[in-house]
Amino acid sequence: MIERRVEVETPDGTMTTFIVHPEEGGPHPVVLYLMDAPSIRPALMDMASRLASAGYYVMLPFLFYRGSEYREFGQSDEDMHLRRDLMGTVNRDGILRDADALLSLAADDPSASDGPIGAVGFCMSGRLVLALAQNRPERVAAVASIHGGGLVLDRDDSPHRQVDQIGGEIYFGWPDDDPSAPKESIPVMATALSDAGVRHRIDFMDGALHGYAPPGGARYDRAASETHWERVHDLLRRNLG
Repeated sequence: MIERRVEVETPDGTMTTFIVHPEEGGPHPVVLYLMDAPSIRPALMDMASRLASAGYYVMLPFLFYRGSEYREFGQSDEDMHLRRDLMGTVNRDGILRDADALLSLAADDPSASDGPIGAVGFCMSGRLVLALAQNRPERVAAVASIHGGGLVLDRDDSPHRQVDQIGGEIYFGWPDDDPSAPKESIPVMATALSDAGVRHRIDFMDGALHGYAPPGGARYDRAASETHWERVHDLLRRNLG
């Protein structure tokens, strides 16, 4: 397995990114692996490696780069407050510029395929993968939103109101008891996707709270996490080849 750190130049600055892919058998389909609010840490790196081992060119960018140099965050009050502030620097428009920069770098790597790509987002990035699918339909073939928040909002720019251009397939691993993604909003999202003709699947993870996927966290739920792995592998295999 090849693992390396690169510095990606974007219109907004320098974005530290970790790239993981098999040593042989390429070129491999590109998957953008978008971090959750706790940021990049050993657990998320292990998840990126697990996905890459199935035959993918996985790119894990540090999305807080607009407000911070790359670093790992702890559990102190200071770090938690800083992460909360940095979350405000991550948005839909920014992720489109970030994705373009990442794909430009991948285009020069013979280990990366130039075909359709996938994207997996967790927590705050669960809605960003929808922006990628909506705004880059010619390239994005499959996205997964895992315990994503803010998917259905009472405003014009709500993600569920911006799905009309999506040509790829979407998977949602919907958490239980999450104020940022209440169960009652699932039919709203499902209707919006169906009306737009978007292929999708929504799994409500009964009893699994927000943050259920990454191991080691207080809310890790092994059964729900393994379900998300099964669904993501199936999604990418069918759509990326």
